[in-house]
Amino acid sequence: MLEILAVIFLSGKIGDLAERKGQKKGKWKAYAILGWFISEIVGIAIGIAMFGSQEFGPMLLLGYGLAILSYFAIRQTLQKMPDVDTGFDFEKDSNQP
Repeated sequence: MLEILAVIFLSGKIGDLAERKGQKKGKWKAYAILGWFISEIVGIAIGIAMFGSQEFGPMLLLGYGLAILSYFAIRQTLQKMPDVDTGFDFEKDSNQP
C-alpha cells in the first residue's frame, strides 16, 4: 500500500516538473509509473537469480532500489530540459518604465 502511495506522489512530482519544462504531464507520469514497476520487477528477478527464491528481503530491497533509481533517472532527464518561458513579450521589454 505504501508503495502505491509513493508511486502516486512521485509521478505527481514528475508531472509538475514536466509541465514546467513544457512537456505533457500525462506522458511523463506514465513513464514514471511504467519505469517504477518495470524496474521493480527486473530488480526482483535479479534478486531471485542472486539469492534464490527463499530470500524475500534482499529481493525486495533490490527491486525497490532499482525502482527508486528509475524515478531519479526520469527526473534527471526532465531536469536537463530547458524551462519554458511563460512570461509575456511586453513584460520582457526593458524600454518600458
